[in-house]
Amino acid sequence: MSSRPFATRCVDRLAYGAVRVLICIVQALPRDFCERWARRLSGVLANRLRIRRQVVRDNLRSSFPALTAAERREVSRAMWEHLLLMVVEIAHANRLIHKTTWRRHLRIHGMEQIVRTLWLDRPKVVLSGHYGNFELAAYLFGLFGFRLYSVARELDNPLLDRFVTEFRESRGQRILPKKGSAPDVAEVLEQNGAIGLMGDQSAGPRGCWVDFFGRPASVHKAIGVFALTASAPVLVCSATRRGGLFDYDLRLEGVADPASGAAESADLKALSQWYTSLLEGAIRRQPAQYWWVHRRWRGRPAKAKVRSAA
Repeated sequence: MSSRPFATRCVDRLAYGAVRVLICIVQALPRDFCERWARRLSGVLANRLRIRRQVVRDNLRSSFPALTAAERREVSRAMWEHLLLMVVEIAHANRLIHKTTWRRHLRIHGMEQIVRTLWLDRPKVVLSGHYGNFELAAYLFGLFGFRLYSVARELDNPLLDRFVTEFRESRGQRILPKKGSAPDVAEVLEQNGAIGLMGDQSAGPRGCWVDFFGRPASVHKAIGVFALTASAPVLVCSATRRGGLFDYDLRLEGVADPASGAAESADLKALSQWYTSLLEGAIRRQPAQYWWVHRRWRGRPAKAKVRSAA
């Protein structure tokens, strides 16, 4: 912290203070009031402030060409409403969701297989994406007593990074920094632990290229490498909102076990395409709960570049 310029530290403190005040306000307000204002503010964010509006529209147009312009605008607005509700849920999670109350807010689909796989005396990889409330899903794994080591990028603001990490680790989850975490991940897998990863982050031109909504998308090779070299079962999970706040479906989308010799885990390419297709199928069920704001389809595979140059 001290190595950062004085002006940067001042900005960090102001941003941290603003976030903490916002969280306190959200915690003090009735949840139904927060729901109403999330819907109102979503229209402002989508249509007035136009935050990454063109990125969102381009992503939706390419991914759902059958939707009309009005339908895409509604998905864009609903996405912002979902993101605002995520903030409210994160602010209230520690107060509302406990071992005795989670059944009021959550339905688990595939619970028996989730528990059976996570209790295996083998390494495990748990995958999700920027879809639904993935923060709440990881939080719940810790609440249920499963020690999940999640890999996450550190925030640029160290004060906010510490604050977010404290929430993520408040129920037993452990956070590993994305940069330089390979040795820690290897150690967790060697000890038959469970690693939590995001499966829809762009890995750039050096990644493994798969089909995602009919377009080439790059995923990190490390995900498949970790699973295949450790012979670790891969669980793809999602947590999607059914209605209002704290009303969720936690769903096991699928399991691939390299030890079974199944086609989906035959090699790095097959495994990467398998979990990407599962995430796509989940997103198609509730497209408004995906983060269309991020540039998922950056760059093109090397072959496409060669053909373009030719």
